[in-house]
Amino acid sequence: MIDEAVAAIRAGELVVLPTDTVYGLCGDAESEAAAREVAGLKGRAAQKPIALIARDVDLLLERVPELDAGILRALLPGSYTLIMPNPKRRYPWLGGEDTIGVRVPDLPLAAAAVLDEVGAVLATSANLHGGPDPRRVDEIPEEIRRGAAVLVDAAELPGTPSTVVDLTRSEPRIVREGAVPAAEALSKARAAGASAGERT
Repeated sequence: MIDEAVAAIRAGELVVLPTDTVYGLCGDAESEAAAREVAGLKGRAAQKPIALIARDVDLLLERVPELDAGILRALLPGSYTLIMPNPKRRYPWLGGEDTIGVRVPDLPLAAAAVLDEVGAVLATSANLHGGPDPRRVDEIPEEIRRGAAVLVDAAELPGTPSTVVDLTRSEPRIVREGAVPAAEALSKARAAGASAGERT
C-alpha cells in the first residue's frame, strides 16, 4: 500500500493517509488540480484553506523558506496546524493567499514511509465538509473512499484533529482547539516566539 500511495500521489491522484490525529485526504502539494479535487470531493469552497504537511521541518523549510525556522523547530513535530505568514504567496492553491497552514505530525509508520518518498502533501481531514473527523477507516464517507485512489489503514487513531494556531500576528491566537489543549498551545507558541525574538 505504501508504494501504491506514493505512485498515486506522484500521478496526481488523491490518497487517504493516517496522521497523528485523524485520517487525512492527501494529494500532491505541487498540484493545483489536486487541491481543486479535494475541495470538490469534500463538498466545500475551493478557497477554504488546505494544510501543507511535510515529513520534517527541514523539508517544510525547503518548500517555504520564508517560514520562521525557530518557531517551527520549537513546536514541531506535533499535533499542531500552524498558520504562518507566506509573503511570497507560495502554494496559492492551498487557499491561504498571504498565509499558509503547515503541519509536521508524528506520523504512523505507514504514512511516514509515504512522506519519506514524496516529502510533502496537501492534506485535510478525510470527511465531508462539516462532518465528523474519521478516527477509523469505516468512518470515512463513501464519497471520499470512492474518490481516493489508495486508502492506507492504520487501525484506530486518536480522533481529535490538530490544534490550529494563528502565528501571523504579534500575539498567537487559537483558531481551533484540538489534540493540544489551548492553554498549552498558547504557552508553547508564546515561548517559541520569545525565543525567536531573542535570536534576531
